[in-house]
Amino acid sequence: MTANGGVDPTAQVHASAIVDDGATIGRDCRVGPFCVIGPQVKLGAGVEVKSHVVITGDTEIGDHTVIFPFSVIGEIPQDLKFAGEDTKLVIGKRNRIREHVTMNTGTAGGGYVTRIGDDGLFMAGCHVAHDAQIGNNVILVNNVAVAGHVVIEDDVIVGGLSGLHQWIRIGRGAIIGALSMVTADVLPFALVQGPRAELDGLNLVGLKRRGVARADISALRAALKVLKDGDGSFRDRAAGLAGGADSQYVRELVTFITGDSDRGFLTPK
Repeated sequence: MTANGGVDPTAQVHASAIVDDGATIGRDCRVGPFCVIGPQVKLGAGVEVKSHVVITGDTEIGDHTVIFPFSVIGEIPQDLKFAGEDTKLVIGKRNRIREHVTMNTGTAGGGYVTRIGDDGLFMAGCHVAHDAQIGNNVILVNNVAVAGHVVIEDDVIVGGLSGLHQWIRIGRGAIIGALSMVTADVLPFALVQGPRAELDGLNLVGLKRRGVARADISALRAALKVLKDGDGSFRDRAAGLAGGADSQYVRELVTFITGDSDRGFLTPK
């Protein structure tokens, strides 16, 4: 990335593209036909913007990210409270942002920044709203809608045509089935599905793919049973697990449940 704006001499910019003064186009970038790059945009090394892409606002895009045609990245929030304050969109490295994806900058009410991690896949038609915080290795399948202030931790998969309600958290390693409307926090490593999504067990396929030990998977299963059938409130049951949790995965589950939540939780059936 060039230090003070400008187009790196190794970058390739199509003659029909519009790159505003002040934009930073890093080394070995490729900007395709009919793209529009705004004056506050910063593209890292090796970023490819294929064609007919609009990147605007105070937007940073990490190295080797690829953005496919007709995406609009860094436009202002779809929030009537937004009053033109200076906000940002920060996208990490090696993301794949497919056709017609939209990602908005943040708002004053959400910390001013929408943030995307590394190595994500955002399939065609996805929307990431203001102030969302998305981790690494996240997959949003076609036409997923992520509302404002949503937190998605690492290694999450969200099935196509699903909607995530504002302010919810999706824990690490969770999977959400297609056509789900998620209105409460999703536990780490959980499997969630249904038109009004319900917690339906563990994401066993994801855990096995990541090489999680059988003992840890058994511990998570036992923890879910306690959360389902134990005494007291859901948070009380989680707190009761903390003392005897030998598995780091169970400890992560407990930390997630006992943390701050604006929407409550999808709980075991």
